[in-house]
This record gives sequence, structure tokens and C-alpha cells, in this order.
Amino acid sequence: MKIGIIGAGQIGSTLTHRLTELGHQVSVANSRGPKTLFSLAAETGATAVTAAEAARSGELVIVTIPEAQIPNLPKDLFANVPNDVVVVDTGNYYPQQRDGRIAEIEDGVTESRWVSRQLGRPVIKAFNNIYARHLRERGKPSGTDGRIALPIAGDDDAAKGVVMRLVDQLGFDPVDAGKLDESWRQQPGTPVYAADLGADELRKALAKANQKRGPEWRAKAA
Repeated sequence: MKIGIIGAGQIGSTLTHRLTELGHQVSVANSRGPKTLFSLAAETGATAVTAAEAARSGELVIVTIPEAQIPNLPKDLFANVPNDVVVVDTGNYYPQQRDGRIAEIEDGVTESRWVSRQLGRPVIKAFNNIYARHLRERGKPSGTDGRIALPIAGDDDAAKGVVMRLVDQLGFDPVDAGKLDESWRQQPGTPVYAADLGADELRKALAKANQKRGPEWRAKAA
């Protein structure tokens, strides 16, 4: 599969490594330009590109940048990109730790719904509840005992299926976590966040999640 990755932080670089190892053709971009990705490209065989080129590089695009930086992406990033190109959002909202206050999310909009509105594209929420190191090191073949499960949420069943198959290739059990507006169930502060659960345990944890954010996951009062 031809895959574009926008963001070369911990999750972005980890996915670049793993997806190229699996034989996928990866184009990766960051905010500083292709020249700054020389080492990552050399290590993995990925192609360093601009964000606009990554968005147009193939069948699936993974957006994995800090939430606060989403509005800084080009407004026409996905202009003329075919509707069947799947867009994945891996992001989390960290208001106190990194992102500052994002009013719409504070008012109750789910993180990935907000991202979708900023991008002007439907997105699938995935890869946001696992540590990058675990994503890199803890994948196991299908059917192996102790396999970690990852939740995938989105409104387009076909697009969700593409991502679920990719998750399986990476060595994790994909679990359908519902529609995009249910993706709060896998946000920071919920029972599935950074928990490394098996599929049955993950489903139970998703069901137990509380939509109300704890104080550590809300922006501080001005």
C-alpha cells in the first residue's frame, strides 16, 4: 500500500519504521521540510516529502502531529485528494501538557471530530492509545496469545476496515470502537489509554469509559 505520514514524532517515526518493514511504500513529512528527514528516510527507505505531497502520496494518509498544530496545516491540504483515500488521525489533546486550550474540545467536541473539521475530511481514529515504543516492539502474529488490541473509530466502515487490516498487519488485534463521535472512549484519561489490553478486555474498557474529562485532561482556568 502507498501510505503518506504527516508528522515524524514518536508515533510518526515508529509507523514509518514498521510500515516500511512490512513492505509498504511510505512517504513521510514534517513541519521542517524533507531535508530534515534524511536520517529517517535513510534508515527506513521511506521517501521524505512535504506535507502536501504526503497527502497526495497514495491510498492512506496518517496525520500524527500535536493537536495544537492541526490548524497550521495548509487549508487546501486535501484539496483534490480522492475521496477514497483514507485519512487516519492518531492525535490526542493534552491541554496542560502541550496544546493549550482548544475551545471546541473543551466544550465537548471529540478530539478527532475536531480534527476532521479542521482538515475538511472524514478521519479514522487509531494508534492514539498506545505508547510509541510498544507500537514498535510489542506486535505479535495473528492468533498469538497475549496480543494487544487497538481501538479504531470512524464513520466510514470501508475506511475503518482498511485501518483494521493495517493494525492486524502491524501485530495487534483491531477492535471496532464505533463511530467517530464515540472516539472519546479511547482518549487520554479513559480505561483504554496506554493500557495494552487484549481484545475482550479492551471492549469492556471501552464500555466503561466516562465521557467527562478528569481535571488533568482539561485546560486550566484562565
